[in-house]
Amino acid sequence: MKEIRYFYVPDAPHQSELPDEEAVHAVRVLRMAPGDEMMLMDGQGSFYQAKVTLATQKRCLYEIVESLPQERQWQGCVHLAIAPTKLMDRMEWLVEKATEVGLDALTFLNCQFSERQTVKLPRVEKIVVSAVKQSRKAYMPELSDMTPFKTFIEQHKEGRRYIAHCYDEVPRVNLFDELRKGDSDEDALVMIGPEGDFSIDEVRMAVEAGFVSVDLGKSRLRTETAGLSAVMMMQLAKQC
Repeated sequence: MKEIRYFYVPDAPHQSELPDEEAVHAVRVLRMAPGDEMMLMDGQGSFYQAKVTLATQKRCLYEIVESLPQERQWQGCVHLAIAPTKLMDRMEWLVEKATEVGLDALTFLNCQFSERQTVKLPRVEKIVVSAVKQSRKAYMPELSDMTPFKTFIEQHKEGRRYIAHCYDEVPRVNLFDELRKGDSDEDALVMIGPEGDFSIDEVRMAVEAGFVSVDLGKSRLRTETAGLSAVMMMQLAKQC
């Protein structure tokens, strides 16, 4: 049986043509032809069974056969806020894997010890789209560009909020233990600092704003590993 291919098409029911990049992949790489079946994803909670009606060198038109609303795989928002590493390929790896595991929101933080102050968000978005299709996620994570640390903690005052760090002078509890204590349907947000960690002043500022000071276990982790670990803990806690 021929594998059904998935394509990301925002507002799919009100369109009749794949976006340019998706069309090129469909007709040039996959060599799809009229009559071939495909599955469309709108990133807002629905899949659409469709078939190709026209395929040219650069265009791929479709018609929807059936709408397939998807149930959420978990309740509450899973939000990771992280200071990007100097080497962006490590962040791109994190973005891909965290999306596959399950993520609702990703924010890039600009901290006192940040190694990078800018990110190319369009490239990150492409990685997210690819990971969403690969993992068959019905919802597209929300991406936020570089945000100053102080601005971020002032903007987020609701839900379960955590800051992971390595300072012994600020008491910490284990993130997973804390996550399992509360309601699995609550929103959860974890902040991960740069390779040099948050500054001690940033940690204290976050704690004063209501964030819980946490660790991710006994191992000292790289930024991208810590970010993925935090997402996995949030997801595991929601499934317990």
